[in-house]
Amino acid sequence: MAFGMAGCFTDKGAQEQAAQAVRLTDKGVTVYAAGDVADCSNFKPQYSGAAKTAALIAAGLDKDKDAAVLLLGDATYPVGLPAEFATCYEPTWGRFKQQTYPSPGNHEYYTPEATGYYGYFGEAAGPARRGYYSFDIGSWHVISLNSNLKSAGQQAQLEWLKNDLAQHKTRCTLAYWHHPVFSSGGHGSSERMLDAWKMLVAADADLVLVGHDHDYERFAPQDGDGNRDDRRGVRQIVVGTGGAHLTPFRFRKANSEVSDNLTFGVLKLSLKELGYEWEFVPTADDGFRDRGTALCH
Repeated sequence: MAFGMAGCFTDKGAQEQAAQAVRLTDKGVTVYAAGDVADCSNFKPQYSGAAKTAALIAAGLDKDKDAAVLLLGDATYPVGLPAEFATCYEPTWGRFKQQTYPSPGNHEYYTPEATGYYGYFGEAAGPARRGYYSFDIGSWHVISLNSNLKSAGQQAQLEWLKNDLAQHKTRCTLAYWHHPVFSSGGHGSSERMLDAWKMLVAADADLVLVGHDHDYERFAPQDGDGNRDDRRGVRQIVVGTGGAHLTPFRFRKANSEVSDNLTFGVLKLSLKELGYEWEFVPTADDGFRDRGTALCH
């Protein structure tokens, strides 16, 4: 299908290449991820898009108690007030708050200092309300960053990231935040995390997850300058399909392999010793799907 304002795009050659079997025999650890989640402006919480994606994740967690959830920013709409977390997020994605590792989006910061976000998640949002931290899932090192920082705050985050990467030289590394470095969506690509992207590429990281544009878009591995690099590049996947209204695409960016903006859903990852498997799981049985396997560097 051709890429356009609405619909899906698939680079058939890239899809066939991604579908080539890569044997990863260990069970791994399951992770669910999405951003742009809880908007109850026009629906009661139980009828919202967030309720639909929450049902997917809750069903997965019931089967696998060790699974984790990554929140890719914009947990609530429109402005991240404490009341929005209490009345819209809590009845939906709040069902698995204890398994959730959050990162903040721009809508959280529409409330000064993102007090609703930090008040709701507490210590899980990272120390000192700075919005970035790291942890391990299985054999993977995982880094949650804050793409809303500016000036001195951003410089402090980059210095922290440099040290964190130096201290955790694992084979497989995943990072996530809100604003995409590359995107064909309405907001487009953002340079605010380009320095972080370059650090991750230099450190042989493997995967970056983002939200912000309300769509799904998987990119081929890219180097620090956005050139395709299947050997040493980092793959970015936009997963802004957590429940807020879906939005149109603009112009397809280079190295975009698969995209869809008609489907609510979540990304399911299996993080294994030598690599990872991904699957976009839609809320509707007949919805768009994407899956594949990749080795870590």
